[in-house]
Amino acid sequence: MGKDDDTTGKQVIARAAGILKALEGQAEGLTIAAITRASGLPRTTALRIVVALQAQQMVVSVDGRVRLGPAITRLAGSTFLDVTAIARPHVEALARGARETVNLSVLRGNHAVLVDQVASDHELRVVTPVGSALPLYCTAHGKALLADMSDGEVSDRLGDAWERRTANTVAGMAQLLAQLRGIRRGGVAYDAGENIVGVNGIGITLRTTTAERYALSIVMPQVRFEAGAADLTARIREAAEAISACF
Repeated sequence: MGKDDDTTGKQVIARAAGILKALEGQAEGLTIAAITRASGLPRTTALRIVVALQAQQMVVSVDGRVRLGPAITRLAGSTFLDVTAIARPHVEALARGARETVNLSVLRGNHAVLVDQVASDHELRVVTPVGSALPLYCTAHGKALLADMSDGEVSDRLGDAWERRTANTVAGMAQLLAQLRGIRRGGVAYDAGENIVGVNGIGITLRTTTAERYALSIVMPQVRFEAGAADLTARIREAAEAISACF
């Protein structure tokens, strides 16, 4: 491919991307005229690109209005696997450096579902099966995810009452919201035996370009937490920054 062809190809891709971005969040779709205005393209160019995108099921046209198509939905659905794969080398590196179990979780309702894990090499270690759904209010990664929400969303999501899983579990919404304010200031959440007696954790959210909300966490027996907390906090911050930089 020559230089001119390469430039033309990039231009076409950029224009197609511009149209797809214009359709983002437009549940009712847009007319060609509206797409032309939003993208800044000539009408004939916009129409030609829309037709090409429609052939690939990237967009569909119904009653004269264009909206995102099923191929976009399928691509969005694969993002779950992509985030896990992108994060995996950093999860492994964090586990090696920390010598504790590292978990990657995704928000689902009022739980965080564990989607990837690298276990500690210590004989005494904390391991939860991948696929487990853990409460948000009493785990480090769960509280990190909650801290990214407004107080109103936290209240709506969790309701007024929940199970106190240990004596250390947060007692109610007022106490939880106070904790979340501290997490927002510091950027890192902690679990001091709040979900399982004798198990501590450190959690932090990840910044991705996906619609999903992910968190990284380190979990360990309480007996090793105090001596290593500062080092582990620094390590998880560094890992989260490295993962987020990939998006």
